[in-house]
Amino acid sequence: MGRIALSRRHALAGAGGLLLAAMLPRGPARAGTRIVEDQTGPFAPNAFVRIAPDDGITLILPNVEMGQGIYTGEAMLIAEELDVGLEQIQIEAAPPDDAYVTKLIGIQATGGSTSTIATWTSLREAGAVARTLLVRAAADRWQVDPASCQTEAGMVRHVPTGRTLSYGELAVEAAALPLPAGPVALRDPSTFRLIGHAQHRLDGPAKVDGTAVFGIDIQQPGMKIGTVAACPVMGGVLLHVDDSAARRVPGVRDVLTIGNAVCVVGDHYWAARKGLEALTITWDEGVNATVSTGTVYNQLHEALQGPAVVAHAKGDAKGAIARAAIRVEAVYQQPLLAHATMEPINCTIHVTPERCDIWVGTQVPMRARDSAAEVTGLPKEKVFLHNQYIGGGFGRRLEHEYVTQAAQFARQVSYPLKIIWSREEDLTLDRYRPAYVDRLVGGLDAHGNLVALSHRIVGPAVVARWAPEALLPNGVDDDLLLAAVETPYAIPAMFLDYARREAPGVVTAWWRGVGGTRGVFVIESFIDELAAAAKADPVAFRRRMTGDHPRARAVLDLAAEKAEWGSKLPPGGGRGVALQYVFGSYLATVMEVEMSDGGTVLVRRAVVAADCGRVVNPDQVVAQIEGGLIFGLSAALFNEVTLENGRVREKNFNTYRVLRMNESPAIEVHLIDSAEDPGGIGETGTAAAAAAAANAMAATGRRYRRLPLTGTQA
Repeated sequence: MGRIALSRRHALAGAGGLLLAAMLPRGPARAGTRIVEDQTGPFAPNAFVRIAPDDGITLILPNVEMGQGIYTGEAMLIAEELDVGLEQIQIEAAPPDDAYVTKLIGIQATGGSTSTIATWTSLREAGAVARTLLVRAAADRWQVDPASCQTEAGMVRHVPTGRTLSYGELAVEAAALPLPAGPVALRDPSTFRLIGHAQHRLDGPAKVDGTAVFGIDIQQPGMKIGTVAACPVMGGVLLHVDDSAARRVPGVRDVLTIGNAVCVVGDHYWAARKGLEALTITWDEGVNATVSTGTVYNQLHEALQGPAVVAHAKGDAKGAIARAAIRVEAVYQQPLLAHATMEPINCTIHVTPERCDIWVGTQVPMRARDSAAEVTGLPKEKVFLHNQYIGGGFGRRLEHEYVTQAAQFARQVSYPLKIIWSREEDLTLDRYRPAYVDRLVGGLDAHGNLVALSHRIVGPAVVARWAPEALLPNGVDDDLLLAAVETPYAIPAMFLDYARREAPGVVTAWWRGVGGTRGVFVIESFIDELAAAAKADPVAFRRRMTGDHPRARAVLDLAAEKAEWGSKLPPGGGRGVALQYVFGSYLATVMEVEMSDGGTVLVRRAVVAADCGRVVNPDQVVAQIEGGLIFGLSAALFNEVTLENGRVREKNFNTYRVLRMNESPAIEVHLIDSAEDPGGIGETGTAAAAAAAANAMAATGRRYRRLPLTGTQA
């Protein structure tokens, strides 16, 4: 068994039960912080496991469930070491608390494909500590050597005599024991019963039968429904609202205003919506009222020629390119993108003089709670955030401005207020994936080998707004370097610089795999162009560049084999490949497309080989790659947010398309068995989609360098 050292932890008895804590390596959590609501007794603030005398086992999970299956995956990590079945446990979402900070991000957040990476050791450790204490409690009661006891399915068994005690029967005694003085043993992977084996998702039944509660489903006594109109131009403010007609709409109860928005409150959503439509609103649209899509792209392309800061340098890339036998140059453009989550933005909030309760689905519980505390003037310990299932995050719910807005409206009324944004409001007032322009220059020697690569990235720095302390000293957003610096290739010389240009008229934000999605598209498209210049097969060209990356070579070989690379395709067909290393995982994707004479593209097939380290739940990994590909293909083929007179033009799914079922490819995912620690997987499929599709389309005779691929390519 592997050995781990215990850092400082607490095991406290409370309400006749056992609460066990495994500390994330972020330092001690605040004393007295409330961990699980409606519990009595002293609970450690960083608890993940709770066992009651009635054998109830509750796992408090640090990351939020938004369709990615993380509740099941994280529960498997604890249950594996605790030696219980998934059918024996209940799940609770972690409340806002420093104890649940994601160490790879630095705040309490679910995102960046970090959940499994961050909890792989800490949650297994939580289960192992619990198991150790339960065995010791049983051994003390029986007065036997703990080594003569085993655990199974929530029971401790004395092997020589066959005596058994349930975990619930041992909870009080185990809670009174001191923590182990030294390391505790983690199970050897060869003995895993859950990890590595496909498990049904714990949230599946409730989502199938309709009993799952998302933020938009919340009901509270006396609650009213509000819907919002904010200034359609970013930065604009409210000048005047005539609400006389709205107040005559049956069911309308209130019309509320804040600096840049109006909320109509009704007994139900339809009343609020009809009341909102009856308003006459005058806005001061401000300086962004003249911004257009052309404004955004013009400043990006202009920065290709201006000054930039060096983000990465290896060898003499410029000199090697100047001496190269073949020089290849290309410019790639990517658009603003919306998140377009299935569940539109919503937040239910009740503000009283004594406390504030928030029911919402958020990827950043502490930030959401703190924003409401700031608006209401209440201390943080009087603000209670009840996190819910999220109907799609994709980075949108890493933002919390909608919680701030809801609190600003809710403090004006005495009743619980549920704010629901319309789909139009959701799309036109999103926080958008940035637009980018990249220029790449590569040099090949006389044998067609890549000798150097020069790369300029132009675009916003999301981290400068979202977490300015994480901006690199030279002003570079480290997220932009994903897939651009650490590639699956051995590149002798590389130079990368960055020209920061913030998009006018919009706020930019994280979007499923931001840096990886941008980087894989440009790098893998350019690798394909280099292969063409070298007159080399795209797979063979990549393979000979993976000399010191055996895991990359393995996924490339497997994907090519399963996709029958080199076999003949029907007329109009094209096959392309993309190889990537992002979020700690290796993926190779082969995509087949069919192009009509009129330029219509249909993606017929996608074959993915993935090495994401040790797999926790294979079904979950496959589903994430499949979903990521569909999400990424929707964006790559169709999606672009455009601006006219400062306003977003795309207002609903008729103009911001999602891939339809009859347009979706057959997807095959092949996982490589690996003993490496887990990598991230939630955003890898999205990162692969655009590059693989663009390279497949290029195989039919035309190179596509601008997204969306079905848009203008001039």
